[in-house]
Amino acid sequence: MATSETTTPAPTLDLLARPSGGFAMVAMDQRESLRQMFAAATGERVSDGTLTAFKLAVAREVGPHASGFLIDQDYGFSRVAAERLIPGGLIVAVDSLQQTPDGPVEDTSIDERVHLAAARRAGAVAAKLLLIWRDDEHRQRRLDIAAEFVRRCAAAGLLSVLEGVAKPPAGHTASGAVFDGPAAIREAAAELAGLRPSLYKAQVPLGGAAPEERLIEECARLDEVIPVPWVVLSQGVERDDFPAAVRAACRAGASGMLAGRAIWSDLVGIDVSSHDLAAALRARAVPRLQRLAEIVDEHARPWNAR
Repeated sequence: MATSETTTPAPTLDLLARPSGGFAMVAMDQRESLRQMFAAATGERVSDGTLTAFKLAVAREVGPHASGFLIDQDYGFSRVAAERLIPGGLIVAVDSLQQTPDGPVEDTSIDERVHLAAARRAGAVAAKLLLIWRDDEHRQRRLDIAAEFVRRCAAAGLLSVLEGVAKPPAGHTASGAVFDGPAAIREAAAELAGLRPSLYKAQVPLGGAAPEERLIEECARLDEVIPVPWVVLSQGVERDDFPAAVRAACRAGASGMLAGRAIWSDLVGIDVSSHDLAAALRARAVPRLQRLAEIVDEHARPWNAR
């Protein structure tokens, strides 16, 4: 992830926010995980072209309704930027994901192929890094990667969106140890958000599978340790549970959401070469995003009120 110094005034989160000061953003940076979703839906391993076509369809149909749109370099960023498909803020993913073809992301690093200055010239206003957080011997290395990401974004005149996903250490099941998910999410947030990225992207505690008041309690504990504006992601949360999870997080201090699966996951598998995908996105994904945006406008803490 190359960068070059800039004298441009530092950008603000208004570039990614709705007029209310909250965030209703769409994530479309899934890579092998999206291919796995297609395989589950169709029984086939799809091509890179299919992944790109799906992402571009989401950008065209859903992107205009999002305050920000996240996409990766390999499958669509250049097209989305060149075609000016996103009226809101464009975010480029800069994480190199380490995962087996049929497995989850196990670790990440900075993708040195992504040139931040070039991405900014193309139209990006922010960059995003996913960091897998574990309480293990590699904890400091990961923290150093996150700090370097924040520094490079600032140098390039881009906002930094840092996403922490807490996972148990390798071998914890065999050891008999119990993984306290909410506590790990808080510990990851305190450590990573303490690096002062522009925006922190957090997991929903308890996977959103709890009464709303319980979620508010857990999110309030999370809010206490995050010194910067923050949003929630939808991975790990059932699609139908996500609106209530966003509402709970926002009532507890979050400024909105940056989500993908909760908006478009049930449309994976529709033929990307037909008009059916665009129609389904308009009929199902867009209303979901609009409903989430209404929740954000009503309940989110404006980013500049933190």
